[in-house]
Amino acid sequence: MKASSSFRKKAVRYFMIFSHYLAQYMKTQMAYRADFMANVFSELFQQSINLIFIAVVFAKVPQIQGWSRDEIIFIYGFFLVPFGIYGGFLNHLFDVPEKYVLQGEFDRILIRPMNTWFQVVIETMKPELLMGSLTGFALMYYAGTSLGISPEWWDIPIAVGLVVGAALIYAGVYTFLASLGFWTEGNIGLMPMVYNLSHYGRYPMTIYRGLTRFLLTWVLPFAFVGFYPATLIMHRYEYLNYALLTPFIGIITFVIGYRVWTIGVKRYRGTGS
Repeated sequence: MKASSSFRKKAVRYFMIFSHYLAQYMKTQMAYRADFMANVFSELFQQSINLIFIAVVFAKVPQIQGWSRDEIIFIYGFFLVPFGIYGGFLNHLFDVPEKYVLQGEFDRILIRPMNTWFQVVIETMKPELLMGSLTGFALMYYAGTSLGISPEWWDIPIAVGLVVGAALIYAGVYTFLASLGFWTEGNIGLMPMVYNLSHYGRYPMTIYRGLTRFLLTWVLPFAFVGFYPATLIMHRYEYLNYALLTPFIGIITFVIGYRVWTIGVKRYRGTGS
């Protein structure tokens, strides 16, 4: 009972800290509204480019490996929801190797009586990038209507679980990569490559060859941030077993990434300056 009460108090405390950080962030952004809106429109423009690419491809062919244009738009829409969460709160884990480790900013993090990973996340968040998630919902609604998908009541809790699992995959992968900075003591070239690979999850896995499909499913599981869970929401059940694994893959990926983070934090010795 005491452990449960302690956990609840700690969770409330962290939520309040997050709320204060978010409020202060929005105040600073509203002081420079033009920049804030430019970031929002930049995000929307980038997603528009991807949609134009899909439209151009399907102007030439009616289907790709048995997938129609609207089905691929639906998959892309689902992909954008957890990707927007990643963009808003986890994208700047990229900064850890260079800014926090190499430049010594992590010293400041360590002297505070608060979880180090949580501090880095709230310091580097950019909530305006959550606009990508809203775009994803809009695309899913458009494509779902075109496909004639009739939502059932259980689709909502299932979709929430799938989105949370997909977001945890992003959190785990990029926490793991950021943690490597504690060993390399500087920027690493893996992050841009993995970031580019993550976008493969917005397309059906059937269009990739065996090795690529295996990599995206079991090594860097980005197939679970878009394709597999989206098929379940579309009521295409040939990938049901994979889709249902999404929350578990997310938990496992995040636990591994966070465990490497804690080991890296213990190894950190500062800049020596």
